[in-house]
Amino acid sequence: MLHSEDLRPDTVVVTGGRPDPVHDAPVSPSLTLTSTYRGTGEAREGDRGYGRTSNPTWEDFEGVLGHLEEAAHPALAMASGLAAVAAVMSLVPIGGRVVMPTHAYQGSQVLMDDACRAGQFTVTRVDVKDTEAVLAEIPGADLLWIESPTNPMLEVADLPAILAGARSAGVLTAVDNTFATPLLQRPLTLGADIVVHSVTKYLAGHSDVVLGAVVTSDPQLRERLHHHRTMSGAIPGAFETWLALRGMRTLALRVERAGQNALDLAQRLTEHPAVTRVRYPGLVTDPGHERASEQMDGRFGAIISIELAADAASAEQVVSALKVWTPATSLGGVESLIERRRRHHDEPDSVPESLLRLSVGIENVEDLWADLDQGLRTVKLVP
Repeated sequence: MLHSEDLRPDTVVVTGGRPDPVHDAPVSPSLTLTSTYRGTGEAREGDRGYGRTSNPTWEDFEGVLGHLEEAAHPALAMASGLAAVAAVMSLVPIGGRVVMPTHAYQGSQVLMDDACRAGQFTVTRVDVKDTEAVLAEIPGADLLWIESPTNPMLEVADLPAILAGARSAGVLTAVDNTFATPLLQRPLTLGADIVVHSVTKYLAGHSDVVLGAVVTSDPQLRERLHHHRTMSGAIPGAFETWLALRGMRTLALRVERAGQNALDLAQRLTEHPAVTRVRYPGLVTDPGHERASEQMDGRFGAIISIELAADAASAEQVVSALKVWTPATSLGGVESLIERRRRHHDEPDSVPESLLRLSVGIENVEDLWADLDQGLRTVKLVP
């Protein structure tokens, strides 16, 4: 990446992963579709060899993401966000123990529970906003898995303190940075060993790609993760990876606009009679605001969770009444999405029945508010 050390992140997302700047070179990277590579004689270390090992299109994307996360090595693209989670789980020894948040991405929760039932390892869940409680569970663990902010409760962990505690105890750490993106938070610089992304969300940004990634500065960890990807077949499609890099060209603009919209809506929602609580770390009244201000470059992302003065049925009625907002799971696309999280059977009981998670997009904020307000006015208020 030409002079990348001199470039700011919002320039890197535009300029990174492009062909060498020579006469008549294409401006945009090519899409490499191949299952194998030519080779003669004895195989040598570094040979591409086979399409499950490497692909130039993957490498274009991986270089940009690795640079954004300030890693010493390129990222590793994976078939999905859950494939990235599974790759990190493969580092846990049989009979080991994982510490993870009570509230986290549902897929991560289910995958960890499946591993427990299969006898692979045990899981200890903690309230990540309670730093002392987390630190107390770290000794003897094999992996500390962290989300900050958490999904869907938007709790903020004290990442520097928790990661330092894990490092001093010799415990491997992984941080899911999907909500924040590397434009707002870079966990490797705060002490994490591994960063995980669901590229499906903000990085690709257009709700048309399923992809994941892991990032680390440790060459041995990266090799183990690369081996897992190769031998488990958790490889990304070349076209999906090409689309993800194309989506990243506008990442800085999308994150900025969506974040501005989210802060505006969160502030308005605090005054709405149908809403009993707004969870958004950008609000000065939010319990995680101070930590997020220190860890997230002064910006807070575009996910809001609200609790309604209503039962589950009335909360679902709000979602059904919306016209601009799309009722769907997932997040991080250009369009605004909304859903009641407890409609998923695997969501923890500690998530309120009336909680709605909002993934704020880049539409005009007045249109978003007008639609949300009219939907909330359908709520039958309960004490």
